[in-house]
Amino acid sequence: MKTMIALGIKPVDSQERAPGRRWSLLEKVLLGLTPRQYLSQAVRNPMNWILGLAMVVGLPFILERFIFGLGAVTHSSNDYPWGLFLGFGLFCMVPLSASGFMLGTTVEIFGRHDFEPIERLALLNGLLGYLFAVVYLLVDLGQPWRLPYPMTVAFGPAAVLFLVGWHVATYLSVQIAEVSASFFEWMNWLWGKRFIRRIAVGLTVSGIILSTLHQGALGALFTYAPGKIHPLWYSSSFQWIHFFCSSIPGGLCMVIAVSTIVSKTMAWRCDETFKNSLDRLTVSLAKGASMGLITYLTIKLIAVAHDNEWAYLATGWGQWYLFEIFFGVVLPLVLFARGIRYNQVGLIRFAAFVTIFGIVLNRLNTALVAFNWKLYQEIPHWKEIVISLAIFALYVATYRFILYRLPILFAMKPLPQEVPVAAAETVRAHNTPEPAPVAAYRTGLDK
Repeated sequence: MKTMIALGIKPVDSQERAPGRRWSLLEKVLLGLTPRQYLSQAVRNPMNWILGLAMVVGLPFILERFIFGLGAVTHSSNDYPWGLFLGFGLFCMVPLSASGFMLGTTVEIFGRHDFEPIERLALLNGLLGYLFAVVYLLVDLGQPWRLPYPMTVAFGPAAVLFLVGWHVATYLSVQIAEVSASFFEWMNWLWGKRFIRRIAVGLTVSGIILSTLHQGALGALFTYAPGKIHPLWYSSSFQWIHFFCSSIPGGLCMVIAVSTIVSKTMAWRCDETFKNSLDRLTVSLAKGASMGLITYLTIKLIAVAHDNEWAYLATGWGQWYLFEIFFGVVLPLVLFARGIRYNQVGLIRFAAFVTIFGIVLNRLNTALVAFNWKLYQEIPHWKEIVISLAIFALYVATYRFILYRLPILFAMKPLPQEVPVAAAETVRAHNTPEPAPVAAYRTGLDK
């Protein structure tokens, strides 16, 4: 796409191709290129080949899993019921997708509209993270087509899995509604965008409740197996809050990481507002992530003290635990502190990637490595690794497809005749008298 722009082809960022000439839906999908131009730039992009190869290689093994069962592609057993599909796909992707409810709360509830340039990116990150966590879950379930049964027929409100299932399903619906505002804007369906704006506060409050509950409920799942997880990664009293607190820096750092990647690889798609505000917002997000990390570290230490598990720190498991704490929590805290103090945005971005590594390491340790620590450590089947990579490649491809088209990193320019109406909507939303030109224009419309 950069080559096309260098040749003078401008990407779609408005509803009009030229005065009086609207973009068609096909032209929007093709980014304003002809089919030949679009195919040419897609073939030249090496990332498309990498993602396509991963998906092509993984597809036969996915089919094998559904034809011959989980035993054909995993080492799952009664001893190790959770493999990479849940260990990575669910327990890792869900905390990294907590950005949606946090940025939505920041903008819609606390009125910090200076975060609006990255709000939609955070919402999209949350939506796709949860969506593909469900995809991983469907691959892991023995009979995924039976998923509605325990949710709608055989109710089990006392079961944590029942709560997680309903929380994820309803929160996914909320996130689809929140991101749909960008889709409506891209399609020029202003009625849909106005409707979403009217219920934005309700959607945000619902997101806060649902995301808070199920982030903690994922940790509560491990209370089903109190004797299987190593005591340093398990605390019956604090397990749920460990998962909830870790999701806060995880979600914020994921926004920093994604915004860093898109600013380097999709600069042509980012507008000036996004580019000019990104460094400032990165520092602000780092402050929130630092507070989340120090809270998480404090509660982790309190849990060890509460359960009196200090003796385990002198063992081999203790050394691995200290490695996780130092490189996943303490090190990024130090990097964040220096980066924020001296406004070193590059250092902050590096610390965000280190934090993501720490969150992923903690979830894998809890769900896989330290699970059944008294028996043996299960190594995932190589086919399970290939399938996990294939689904993650599909996740990245979907992410890129949406960012290229929907107004996430840029503001879609409306049709000229729609600007006065949009201005009138903004004025009415703030309960102030309409300017005379706008009022006259609306009077003309009414007549």
